[in-house]
Amino acid sequence: MSSSKSHFNNIETRAIHAGRVGDPSFGSLATPIHQTSTFIFDNVQQGANRFAGEEQGYIYSRLGNPTVRELEQKMAALENTEDAAAFGSGMGAVSATLLANLKQGDHLVASSALYGCSFALINHKFADFGIEVTFVDITDLSEVEDAVKENTKLIYFETPINPNMVCADMEGINQIAKKHDLLTVMDNTFMSPVLQQPSDFGMDLIIHSATKYLNGHGDVIGGIVCGSAEQIEHIKMTTQKDMGATMSPNDAWLICRGLKTLSVRVERHCDNAEKLADYLSAHPDIEAVYYPGLKSHPANHLIGKQMKRAGGVIAFEVSGGFDDAVRFMNQLELCHIAVSLGDAETLIQHPASMTHSTYTPEERAEAGISETLIRISVGLEHADDIIGDLEQALQKMKIKVA
Repeated sequence: MSSSKSHFNNIETRAIHAGRVGDPSFGSLATPIHQTSTFIFDNVQQGANRFAGEEQGYIYSRLGNPTVRELEQKMAALENTEDAAAFGSGMGAVSATLLANLKQGDHLVASSALYGCSFALINHKFADFGIEVTFVDITDLSEVEDAVKENTKLIYFETPINPNMVCADMEGINQIAKKHDLLTVMDNTFMSPVLQQPSDFGMDLIIHSATKYLNGHGDVIGGIVCGSAEQIEHIKMTTQKDMGATMSPNDAWLICRGLKTLSVRVERHCDNAEKLADYLSAHPDIEAVYYPGLKSHPANHLIGKQMKRAGGVIAFEVSGGFDDAVRFMNQLELCHIAVSLGDAETLIQHPASMTHSTYTPEERAEAGISETLIRISVGLEHADDIIGDLEQALQKMKIKVA
């Protein structure tokens, strides 16, 4: 069953009502958690018919589950796609999507800056499978097109890019992909469908780490891929079914609950991030701030065109070197030193030594990830309190220990 937004014109309403499976037995308002591994058949013939695809119905929760299905239908509605598949992690979604569409001898074009584990998968593991990759500056459309070869099958990228907030032009990438008959696979984790809907710009498959903004409360690991019914069925019946990165019903339930407040949360994340970006930009101990909402950002023109607002993640560089960045972060009191993003709490991390430590120093330099780059996921606390914590840490950073 594909999802539809025909009766829900606004994303705030779809996040609450779209894809609802319901509870015909008792009429509960909250979605039931169908915490079962397997499903009972009425008879042998029904079981045979379901395995043969001749009858609709559930078989085994690795192949489908009503609670997980509600999440999939809801996400398809939010991303304006026909269908979606839920996974046990964001990397489960990334690996299953790419491996379902690539084989030995194929080539993909990928952004040189990516989430660290996505980069490691593509740059290190794919060679074992005989899959070639060319990494490019995804903002340079001529470089993207020049990288296309006869055996190229797809283009993979993020926008904004983790961790340095570089933004790609989806319309331009779509034109290249259509010209060469390539599949486009895009990670939309940083924006969420509230701020950016890549299918409207021709992207074929849209991936989310559902751990982040979709859930929003730091208590779930999950992934989502959205696309056409045909593409999603292909992924489900190959790499998801046979490699098994399945989402649990309980995690699907938690994400569905989180989605009900997604629009409200994202607006607050954006409000706070805009205030922090202005504060950091004016601070004498901050060398650079990377946030698309700033007029100085090269992708600021995409606000209002490709993305509604600039999101809740900021990257910045402190004055000095590696030790100064570490000293600053260790002085923080409100902001938690932790990877991930999109939670109610403000989280801050050091990409070079944490999320992007899979890159060599040369690869980090190529991707624009310096030793002083810090990424902050701005939470839902009062903006003044977050700024106050950054300020006291910056002041303490100046005090050198003899």
